[in-house]
Amino acid sequence: MKGKNIVLAVTGGIASYKAAALTSQLIQQGANVKVMMTQSAQRFVTPLTFQALSRQPVYVDTFTEPDPEKIAHIDVADWADIIIIAPATANIIAKLAQGMADDFVTTCLLATKAPIFIAPAMNVNMYEHRAVQRNISQLKEDGYTFIEGEEGYLACGWTGKGRMAEQHSY
Repeated sequence: MKGKNIVLAVTGGIASYKAAALTSQLIQQGANVKVMMTQSAQRFVTPLTFQALSRQPVYVDTFTEPDPEKIAHIDVADWADIIIIAPATANIIAKLAQGMADDFVTTCLLATKAPIFIAPAMNVNMYEHRAVQRNISQLKEDGYTFIEGEEGYLACGWTGKGRMAEQHSY
């Protein structure tokens, strides 16, 4: 990871807190990390957490353009050597499978040429739902790489597959 430019896309699930630990781990391994967050993710963890860990601005709004000479979501997309979506909710998986671009995260994901790694995290019933599995299959067919989650106790009280992979898996 040393010297790699990694963009971490944090989406809105309870596993968002694990993305903070992942950011710290990547920085400690010598990676350059930029974080972008959906609005839902910001309800679980604040951008300030990721700014402090990455020592970089955090991207949250498509229409905030800090540098008038660059379009932020294109600049971040071009900067990335790798993009990791962690946690990846059913919502972001569906948006990406359909090619939707309605916020900073999705516009950046569609604009990049970098490999994208997806770490799903959701309730086991959501994960096993036919629509979610269909979207995952579509993304695999499109060339995305999945970092498979783990089975275990979930925040909702259910037990099963749906836990975001631990940091050592990345």
